[in-house]
Amino acid sequence: MELKNLCRYKKEPDFRFNVFWAEHKLLLYSEFRDGNVPAGFKQTQVLKEATRQLPGSVKKVRVRSDTAGYEHEFLAYCDDGGDSRFGRIEFAVGCPVTMAFKNAVNEIPEDSWEIFTDSEQRNKIGQRKEWAEVCFVPNKIAKKKTGREYRYLVTREVILEQEEIPGMEEEKEYPFPTATMNGKKYKIFGIMTNMDWHGEKLIQWLYKRCGESEEVHRAMKEDFAGGRLPSSNLGVNAAWWWIMILALNLHAAMKLLALGEDWVTRKMKIIRFKRIHIPAHIYEKARVLIIRCTRAVGWISEIRKKISMLIV
Repeated sequence: MELKNLCRYKKEPDFRFNVFWAEHKLLLYSEFRDGNVPAGFKQTQVLKEATRQLPGSVKKVRVRSDTAGYEHEFLAYCDDGGDSRFGRIEFAVGCPVTMAFKNAVNEIPEDSWEIFTDSEQRNKIGQRKEWAEVCFVPNKIAKKKTGREYRYLVTREVILEQEEIPGMEEEKEYPFPTATMNGKKYKIFGIMTNMDWHGEKLIQWLYKRCGESEEVHRAMKEDFAGGRLPSSNLGVNAAWWWIMILALNLHAAMKLLALGEDWVTRKMKIIRFKRIHIPAHIYEKARVLIIRCTRAVGWISEIRKKISMLIV
């Protein structure tokens, strides 16, 4: 689940609340919202509508989201098993790095930090990234002894800074949360979950949301014209958005069922260039109109055959 905004010239941005089905690369559900609606508005209703779209073969649902998903009513619905079909829904969401959370992070013993074993969690200059469990309970759920118990995790990464000229030192502002530990400044990221997975496995699973959802959002805006709204009217733009989603999902299904596995990761631009916009030479000879197609015409016939065999 992810909330995205779309800026418009001299107007308030509109929001799209998207629910992405990661296993099949499909956009399961989306809401087109006005720009003045809070990020966490009616997330529970969005999840309910999304799960209704799932086929009967799906037996378990997990949710991963950025910090927009950190809304206690929504998380309580997942943890309590409020969904009559799927029961308790496991989740992992980003949590706001508040001052109270930073204080809890600063109390973590140095030997409790674990280094990521995955080489992908090292940046280009070989910095190591670490994670740890955080003993933290937010005030929202700390009202009684029998309250909810969630796991909180944190990652940290050293920020390399250039030396300042003496007398000109200034406190730098960063576009991400930071904390100072052992004389070093770290970039930190908080995670909240109700899952019992190993910490590194859980963090890696949450990180997979970033690459896939960002790529889908790019395709929605650029490949299928979702970023070019036709009107200043919210209803008209919402209809345009849903037509775009229909095209996006049909395209994903075509790549998986008709084009084959080699084309699943190809962008729409490549498919247009190599498969859709196939040139043909049209000419007239001896009062007969002749169309000479490329060799790919046989491949197109095979695709049409596969499509006709699909069971609707």
